[in-house]
Amino acid sequence: MKTMTSAAAVACLCAVLGACAGTPKETAPAPVALPPAPPPGEPAWITTMDSRALRVSFGQPAFVRKDGAAEIWRYDGQTCKAFFFLYANGSGATVVRHVETLPRGHEMAADENCLAQMRAHPANGPVS
Repeated sequence: MKTMTSAAAVACLCAVLGACAGTPKETAPAPVALPPAPPPGEPAWITTMDSRALRVSFGQPAFVRKDGAAEIWRYDGQTCKAFFFLYANGSGATVVRHVETLPRGHEMAADENCLAQMRAHPANGPVS
């Protein structure tokens, strides 16, 4: 009886292992290509602005996000969007360190025409 039970257990084990062997392995999804990085650099006049000067020049941002030590301010223009990346400097002021626009500029990540358009027509909202 013990031999039949052992034989049945071995047969079941073989059946289970055989079923597993026939199962196809999951394949990893194909990698997604990232878009190209924007050209380096930003307009010199923008990287010296603190948060107050940015609000005076461009108005109230449409969106603000805090991500670690960075603050990201988004402005929505009629034909483009601008993203300002602000960081605290040594004196405690929050200043612009990088700006990008969509669509991007040709020579740098920010399109000067987009920024000029937004500066000429600042977003409505309280300046603080």
